[in-house]
Amino acid sequence: MTFRERFSEVLTRVRSLVPGSNSLDILQSKGGRRAVVATLSAYSLLTLGLGFYWSMSPDAFDVTENRAHYLESTDKSVTGAATTAALLEVTRLLLEKPGGYISNDITPPGAFMDNMPSWEYGVLIQSRDLARALREVLSRSQSQSQEDVDLTLAEPRINFQNSSWALPATESEYGDARRYLKAYLNRLPKQGEESAQFYARADNLSFWLGMVEKRLGSLSQRLSASVGQRRINTDLAGDSAATQSTLETDEFLVKTPWDKIDNVYYESRGAAYALIHFLKAAEVDFADVLEKKNATVSLRQIIRELEATQQTVWSPVILNGSGFGIWANHSLVMASYLSRANAALIDLRELLVQG
Repeated sequence: MTFRERFSEVLTRVRSLVPGSNSLDILQSKGGRRAVVATLSAYSLLTLGLGFYWSMSPDAFDVTENRAHYLESTDKSVTGAATTAALLEVTRLLLEKPGGYISNDITPPGAFMDNMPSWEYGVLIQSRDLARALREVLSRSQSQSQEDVDLTLAEPRINFQNSSWALPATESEYGDARRYLKAYLNRLPKQGEESAQFYARADNLSFWLGMVEKRLGSLSQRLSASVGQRRINTDLAGDSAATQSTLETDEFLVKTPWDKIDNVYYESRGAAYALIHFLKAAEVDFADVLEKKNATVSLRQIIRELEATQQTVWSPVILNGSGFGIWANHSLVMASYLSRANAALIDLRELLVQG
């Protein structure tokens, strides 16, 4: 028995067992195969189009107008409102931008995307740091002060894992965090037992900026490692009495894997997007402190450097040319902007301490 005869026999048996098996005839026909190919092609184009649309980052927003939008009180200039409202809006965009929150998607096109999840992670890390600063220092007058009840509930929820799609979903936890942050925001103008506080002091601002400084330094190092670098081991800072858990060589090679280069780039881009708005909001809430320390211009310069990271990327892929080669290296360009912002941030903290 030939293969064709054997296949026809099997097909006849399937038809006798499966009701409505005429669909098998359709698949065998030339027109049926064309219909299947056309359907798959249309689905692929739709998925590709959605993936491109969902990869577009949200537009910037005005922190002053945003404060007025979120604050229910008639007093729109209450201290701390701009910073808290900026955190609320950035986390809202994280959840409600085109395509919604993508990092925990298990279906196409979200499941096949990696640039936007990396962008989301960069935004998320900066949001977590600000939420932590709000809970630990910005809402407390002293180290022995009682924590704000809403911030103690918001901060652990925004630190929930970023890839859970069910039981509970990440979006649900972050949504709860936003609800508690909004409750804290609307308690700021109140007086009495229900009131909340935001202490716009130089030491509090310096504490949060110290966290930002470490994040930018780490991102700059990871971006610079796109081309591979041989680095001197400075872990113990030359202290002859210092020790560490495991021994390291005096010199080692640091290189980002080729398939992670675009992820690090977009994580940095997301972190810069969030920081631009948080720093602009800090300029509003800490205006008097910055003016007294002669630090307003320094803060604006940091914002200017970070805004340069949001320029349109015209290349369809993140290029990884050598440092002085004929091809561009987008990671090194991003590292340059972040490094300059970080250097200005170090100077700003010095002004807050000594200015």
